[in-house]
Amino acid sequence: MTQHPETSAPLPDQPAEPAEGSPPARYPRPTVSLEEAEWVWRELSVEALRPGGKPEVVRLAVIAGLTRATGARYGDLLRVRAEDLDLGPDAAAASRRGRVGGAREPGEGRVVLRHGKHRTVREHRLPPEVVLVLRHWMVVRTELAAELEGSVPRALLLTVHHTHDHGTTVASGLPITRQGLVLSWRRFVHRTNARYGAVRAPLPTRFEQVRRAWVDAGVPDLGRETPAPEAS
Repeated sequence: MTQHPETSAPLPDQPAEPAEGSPPARYPRPTVSLEEAEWVWRELSVEALRPGGKPEVVRLAVIAGLTRATGARYGDLLRVRAEDLDLGPDAAAASRRGRVGGAREPGEGRVVLRHGKHRTVREHRLPPEVVLVLRHWMVVRTELAAELEGSVPRALLLTVHHTHDHGTTVASGLPITRQGLVLSWRRFVHRTNARYGAVRAPLPTRFEQVRRAWVDAGVPDLGRETPAPEAS
């Protein structure tokens, strides 16, 4: 039975139980090298900005870019709303007003994230290369939600395919689930491993192995804790 590509599918590759008597591992899979993680970011960001780039690749580039910039996990990213982004002034506005608050480098942005189960609110800076991908995604996500009734969903990350859920057709442009993110990364891994299989080591099937490479190397901006925004 064909499974829903972004909302329901089996999850293979579950970690094996540790051998009896061996110390428990903190994580089930090894972290990739920083060089490998940086290769993933470059590959996705370049593909996302090519003319005619697929929306799914643009979304994956957003996920990689935000993770690299902030250290966010999937759960943190799923809580990001469009209004949590500040992608900075456009070039014309920047020339008139200068840097925001005197603290923003040219091209930088900001994102507010709610981290972990306690929803700790932190504001992180976004480097210009991530802002560029995010600007492109904001155009794509509006197009994805064009057929929906009402306004575009507040969630930053949306589905990119018309899908089927329990026999019902579901339009693209709806907030994506954690399962959808897992499956989207695995599709990218399978395509990339098939493409580069003869010249490079295969990518891991779990994005967490890439995220930890950036976190362990101290690449993400730790951000600053801020008061929780009022619900609207």
